[in-house]
Amino acid sequence: MARIDLTIMQDRLERTVRRARERNIIVPTFAQMKNPGLIPDRLKSDLKAVGLWDVHPRNLFRITWKNEPKPSGGGFGGVNYFEFPSSLTGVNARIIGLVGKWFPTGAHKVGAAFGCLAPRLVTGQFDPTTQKAVWPSTGNYCRGGAYDSALLACESIAILPEGMSRERFEWLSKIAGEVIATPGSESNVKEIFDKCWELRRSGQDLMIFNQFEEFGNYLWHYSVTGAAFEEVLKQVLGPRDQYRGVALTTGSAGTIASGDYLKQLFPESKIVASEALQCPTLLENGFGAHRIEGIGDKHVPWIHNVKNTDMVVAIDDQAVVSLARLFNEPEGRKYLLRKGVPEEVVNQLDLLGFSGIANLLSAIKFAKYYQLGQNDVVLIVLTDSMELYTSRLKEMHEQYGAYEALNAAEDFGRFLLGQATDHTLELTFEARRRIHNLKYYTWVEQQGKTYEEINQQWFDDQYWIDIQKQVPEIDALITEFNEKVGLTRNL
Repeated sequence: MARIDLTIMQDRLERTVRRARERNIIVPTFAQMKNPGLIPDRLKSDLKAVGLWDVHPRNLFRITWKNEPKPSGGGFGGVNYFEFPSSLTGVNARIIGLVGKWFPTGAHKVGAAFGCLAPRLVTGQFDPTTQKAVWPSTGNYCRGGAYDSALLACESIAILPEGMSRERFEWLSKIAGEVIATPGSESNVKEIFDKCWELRRSGQDLMIFNQFEEFGNYLWHYSVTGAAFEEVLKQVLGPRDQYRGVALTTGSAGTIASGDYLKQLFPESKIVASEALQCPTLLENGFGAHRIEGIGDKHVPWIHNVKNTDMVVAIDDQAVVSLARLFNEPEGRKYLLRKGVPEEVVNQLDLLGFSGIANLLSAIKFAKYYQLGQNDVVLIVLTDSMELYTSRLKEMHEQYGAYEALNAAEDFGRFLLGQATDHTLELTFEARRRIHNLKYYTWVEQQGKTYEEINQQWFDDQYWIDIQKQVPEIDALITEFNEKVGLTRNL
């Protein structure tokens, strides 16, 4: 049976409770992250004096899709989302994205990291007074993990490829206790795993929170991101509208768990898994390197429910980096205005980082493949914003020169209006099985998983449901932990 281990380790738990009491730490529940209306008014009042990125324990309560979109002192509202007009996408389908910029650290990965850390913390399995938290990642997850660790007053080690954007390293150097740059770039995930094994053998007292195998990552997105999507659909679906599916770059396969949630509500909906064309692991059992930061690959994550995935699409990384310039360079924005894209849309295109652009292109491919119309809704996630990629724009300016109107016309025509249904695969049962089998080489041969469990993931229909059902149990443990800490009594 697949379950997040919630075994209580009493001695460690007592030390963790004392640390939380000393550092004024209250841990939010999953229910509060889904519905900030459940957060006590006093804690909301505390946040009025706290910046969105501040290393302050109260910012744990800002791990939600519902933050007021402002950098400091914001409260809570509805889910932050953005709808893309057909004048930009070239398709009639309504494409709507959840906005990740308004999380602490500027990316929703801070939530995935919390989902991995919180169960270990409130059970005493992880002791912040003696252990270091290790966060292996291709970028945003280790930033989120280092941030959560700082809020919870524990030491952290962030691991990410040396080829990731300069902004990530600069920020991590101020937050994480140690930053380790592994060889390669976005697609070099095995090198990260190898570093984790090296740390395990080093004799240090540490706990590794590997997002690619931690079911807390899956569960946070299933519960919190899935519920956010549901709320958006309740707002936007008209009498004749239909929700058709969610399109997401797989990355660690955490975010795509929200598709499991949505498919339980809308059984006919689709889950589209996207990857870089330059590294077509799901599509062609392939390999390679690419420039779409934040979607690490060359393996199938342990927490990917492949049996529930309906389509695989591959996105050319040249399309992503070119559209980053179109969406953010002055000449690119001027061209979009001339093509009839509304000004209020053009002014917000910096909400899309590289993986957000890839998700948008994946949704366009999905809409074209199924010939979706104006009453069809497709959902995506904007993981982060261009705020984390400004150095990349500068690098492209230096490498390719100024971005002119002709460049904008070419990129708009080729990568948006010209986006085609090539490099797509509608998954049959056999194709799903083939992708699931790829897990064996990474997880059983290299990372210590068992042959029995990889088969259980495929054959046992309760495997994923058992994980999904753990949210109330974890919330009860969080509530009990807070009561032991004693800071919630007068709220």
